[in-house]
Amino acid sequence: PRAADREALLVVFREMEAAINAQDVERMIAQMTPDATVIWLNAQVSRGHDEIRAYYHRMVKGNDRILDRYTTAAKLGAGARFFGDVAVADGSMEDAFFPVARGPFELSSRWSSTSVKIDGRWKVAAMHLSANVFTNSLIEEAKRAAYYTGAGGLAAGLILAGIACRLRRRRPA
Repeated sequence: PRAADREALLVVFREMEAAINAQDVERMIAQMTPDATVIWLNAQVSRGHDEIRAYYHRMVKGNDRILDRYTTAAKLGAGARFFGDVAVADGSMEDAFFPVARGPFELSSRWSSTSVKIDGRWKVAAMHLSANVFTNSLIEEAKRAAYYTGAGGLAAGLILAGIACRLRRRRPA
């Protein structure tokens, strides 16, 4: 049942993914209700087209932006569940971030979306993006950096201790 609605929702899903990958916030907003709410991966909340635009500009387009670009490969989970003219869907994403201040990194994340049918068209009313804060590529990177820093500190300490011992032995009694 609801085959036509499912196909229409897949069109919205594909268009949102394409808009993200094209770095085109207007194309994303075209798939959303005017009062849509987005909870972004950094836990910031945008309500309505103007706030969504402002967030995207601040993160990806402005002079003080955090990212040069962001891309995603999204997958649909179990499919939409319908509650009249409301559909709830979820899935996963493999994201690639290209920050201004460091090298690129990838992150596996999850998404959920609530869409509503208005005048025969499906629009995204709410979207939530999230990632595992306990195990992810950034945590693994931080662990590696801590190990390297610890090993480097230990090596530097041993070298300095060796130099100090040599200098003590050379001093006349």
